[in-house]
Amino acid sequence: MTQSNLPDLPDLPLAGLRVIDFSRVLAGPYCTALLGDLGAEVIKVEPPGGDDYRAVGPFADGKSGLFSAMNRNKQSIVIDLKTQDGLDVARALCRGADVVVENFRPGVADKLGIGYAALRELNPSLVYASVSGFGQTGPESHRPAYDIILQAMCGLMDATGAPDGAPTMLGEAVSDAVSGLFASWGVLAALLAREKTGRGTHVDVSMFDATLSLSATLVARYAATGLAPRRVGNRHPSSAPFGAYRAADGFYVVAVLNNKLFQALADAIGQPAMAHDPRFADDETRCRFESDLRAMLESWSAARTVAEVNAVLGAAGIPVAPIRNVKEALESEHAAHRRLLTEVPDTGGGTVRLPSQPVKFSAYGANRVTPAPALGQHTKAILAAHDFDKEKQHA
Repeated sequence: MTQSNLPDLPDLPLAGLRVIDFSRVLAGPYCTALLGDLGAEVIKVEPPGGDDYRAVGPFADGKSGLFSAMNRNKQSIVIDLKTQDGLDVARALCRGADVVVENFRPGVADKLGIGYAALRELNPSLVYASVSGFGQTGPESHRPAYDIILQAMCGLMDATGAPDGAPTMLGEAVSDAVSGLFASWGVLAALLAREKTGRGTHVDVSMFDATLSLSATLVARYAATGLAPRRVGNRHPSSAPFGAYRAADGFYVVAVLNNKLFQALADAIGQPAMAHDPRFADDETRCRFESDLRAMLESWSAARTVAEVNAVLGAAGIPVAPIRNVKEALESEHAAHRRLLTEVPDTGGGTVRLPSQPVKFSAYGANRVTPAPALGQHTKAILAAHDFDKEKQHA
């Protein structure tokens, strides 16, 4: 196994795992970043021009913030897979790997000579993950995919937005992110199975499948009723009050899912009789008369600030929260305690703040957090440590 050029962190769950990462942009790199957070050695194989994400903003000190976040904890080697020497190097690296991840369009990896069938011959125990828009099989499998395409085709946009408004894209590349997450989950499941059988496998991750799997309640509602869920804006489709409401200086959210909480809410806003109003007897009727309920709740909260509303309802045990932006969430005391961003020395001097995977393990230390590599930064070190000349004889 090649010696890692990153800090040796044996006190992590995936220490000793070796991953060759042929992926680029978001879904695949996010998968391998999650593995690297937990100690896996991740070697990122880039073409001479580098991953396209290196050129996508926003930029800080000339470096892409998106690339930096999705390629933390990795080493970079530049390989031209269209040359025989480059292919030989790539295959030699994969021979000793535990995991390979790629997100080419189906068929491209095979044409390049690094598809699962070819690498399985070199390494039968290899776990090989392919992340693509629509999977390795099926009538849409060769279709190109971007996050907005998947949000549109999987029903997310149709289910998001105001009832009388246009379908709305979520404010995050959720299809890409969840596909990377499912890919990491699939890799770990395959590695666990390999411990029992000694066999590797091909892990086929479709962004289409992953996005629909993420839409757990939308799928469940359709499966139960045969009807496509309809847009309801910032409210819950089957509970009330459950959504966003106006205060004097902004908005807040409450989540009332049962009669006990509704009684507590009615008492907290000085309207105990609401709990006995036939219009608000249960979730079904509260949803039917949601506009009446909203008017009564907002007549109380419109005279109070968001902070005052949160203080009163929170003291009454009502699930309530202000609506924050991402900056406010990440700069909160709780986010700092949970170490959701870590400031580390950057490769070019200075520092950079990077995210990490969110799961905590009582038996292991803190996640690895190291900066994304410069293009080809580890090429010479990887080739020297791998003793490539000897490996080439067996390629």
